[in-house]
Amino acid sequence: MATSQRGTQTRELPLALELLSSDHRKVEDLFEQFEALKEEDDASRVAIAQQICAELTVHAQIEEDLFYPWLRENLDETDKVAEAEVEHATAKQLIAEIQPVGEADEAFDAKVKVLSEYIKHHVQEEENEIFPEVAGEKEELDELGQELAARKAELKEEMGMSDEEDLAAGGVSRRKAVRGDSQRQSR
Repeated sequence: MATSQRGTQTRELPLALELLSSDHRKVEDLFEQFEALKEEDDASRVAIAQQICAELTVHAQIEEDLFYPWLRENLDETDKVAEAEVEHATAKQLIAEIQPVGEADEAFDAKVKVLSEYIKHHVQEEENEIFPEVAGEKEELDELGQELAARKAELKEEMGMSDEEDLAAGGVSRRKAVRGDSQRQSR
């Protein structure tokens, strides 16, 4: 049994769920960094908030483009998907208010805090309610994970974000994302 970054035991997740969970951990870490800098200079907090917004934008897009449509086809009840889509819309609204800010102020800090709480709730629902329902579809989710990784790389390139950030934060690398291809080819 593998151990996650947070120290809890997890079984081997299908690639799609591993990639999405890795994104969740990365953003949680960024929110923690933001909180740790509360008494520091505004520029540092703004820079981390911008990174949070960029990561969440890419993550939401790959979920909306690929993961949620897959869930709609593979879940009996899709009300959780509809709820997740509404949560994404609200998060995007907060991101749109945070991104253009040049200097941190009380309202800026409050918006980042609310976004953090909102994302924490969203992640808990995905990981505790949605992921367990579909985790048994390993082969399909491994294929979907490859698509998610490729789309994520495209979006990050379009936004000028580097893959080194993913690797430094313990994210799923593209090489790992294509492991399914090499494993299937070797069979």
